[in-house]
Amino acid sequence: MEYSHMPVLYDEVISGLNIKKNGFYVDATLGGGGHFTGILKKLDKDGYIIGIDQDHAAIENARSRIMDGYAAGFEFIHGNFENIDIILKKKHIGNADGILFDLGVSSHQLDTPERGFSYSNDAMLDMRMNEGQKSSAWDVINKYPKETLKKIFLEYGEERWSARIADFIEVARKKKEIMTTFELVDIIKSAIPKSARRDGPHPAKRIFQAVRIEVNKEIEILENTIRKSSGLLKPGGRMLVISFHSLEDRIVKKTFVELEAPCVCPKRFPVCVCGKESSGKILTRKPILATESELEANPRARSAKLRIFEKGN
Repeated sequence: MEYSHMPVLYDEVISGLNIKKNGFYVDATLGGGGHFTGILKKLDKDGYIIGIDQDHAAIENARSRIMDGYAAGFEFIHGNFENIDIILKKKHIGNADGILFDLGVSSHQLDTPERGFSYSNDAMLDMRMNEGQKSSAWDVINKYPKETLKKIFLEYGEERWSARIADFIEVARKKKEIMTTFELVDIIKSAIPKSARRDGPHPAKRIFQAVRIEVNKEIEILENTIRKSSGLLKPGGRMLVISFHSLEDRIVKKTFVELEAPCVCPKRFPVCVCGKESSGKILTRKPILATESELEANPRARSAKLRIFEKGN
């Protein structure tokens, strides 16, 4: 399948990175390569950019589509962005002028039925961004205890019918293993009262989102990765994070605030004893959202929120 991609908040990302022609940049979530190519075009012969992705399909697509003809150097690395510090250390390139994280599932992953990310196509339950990973959506749905499923559905999917859906899954999997996306969709639909399914998004949307986040441990690694990445920036370098989930955005906002704070001592302390210094400043007190024109062209940008942090001197 051809790897098509419409980068979210493209203009805002390119502007927000404040790209130096001879700078070093990291696109930690390569995806379809839209942001990567936009940054690459801004660099001269002394510039360099690395694209990281845990999905082999994204790496292979980039290698076939993004060819020579650019002034700057570039390369693609198969890996998880939680290991960004190890990746950069192995490259011996030094700290970056900018790091971009575009979280969530890519358009290509959603639009490739056999990957099992979409509730609109029938496929085996999978949802692994890294296809070499052992645990998949099948494991979550068929092996997780019912109470754990409830917790995941509520926290990661913000699904009001979490408990009832988990109950229905428990009953169904006792009869036989739940193998496909449509089997799961049917169970979700049967669990949610018909009156509650008349309005709003597809009834399976929140559950599929929650399962995908759990399979790929997206929330677990986010805060630590942001903290590590702030230490991988040059003075004045910028970190941009695009999130698509309210929990992700809260983590990004909270971590940026903590990185900016010069002191974490309790307010009752007369003097600072923690010795913490500010790592930089937040450039976006409120997240940047997609414009109406972008939403018309790309409805998937509706939940996108961009936050920017700048490393201190």
